[in-house]
Amino acid sequence: MDRIKVKIINKSHHPAPDYGTFEAAGMDVRAYLPEGSIVLKPGQRALIPTGLFIQLPEGYECQIRPRSGLALNYGISIVNSPGTVDADYRGEIGVILINLGQDDFTVNDGERICQMVITRYSHVTWEPVKELDHTKREKGAFGHTGTD
Repeated sequence: MDRIKVKIINKSHHPAPDYGTFEAAGMDVRAYLPEGSIVLKPGQRALIPTGLFIQLPEGYECQIRPRSGLALNYGISIVNSPGTVDADYRGEIGVILINLGQDDFTVNDGERICQMVITRYSHVTWEPVKELDHTKREKGAFGHTGTD
């Protein structure tokens, strides 16, 4: 497991994102709603502020992912999941929550709304070719390997 330092400005009154357990990959991120709660009706989405601003090292990205408990229990997810925060972005991190459930869902100030994973990425240089290497799978797509 890599350990890196990431600069952070936390304009909220909540703790900085933190890991729930030692081996957790994602850090819990909280909603910053000083003006009051936001109600998401079924099918509705909203940009939820976090009050967080970060400076990632070159070669890293921040992924914003749904919380499994919110997804299972209430149908709350992230529209652009996973959301990506690039290393050169310096604005506030916002989370686009969507209510895929059947009931209204209230997002309260300080509520854990997503997980943040910091990870390395690679840049690609394309190599144009006329043919790709053959594999056992070839063009088999969705469901190709069956369900057993």
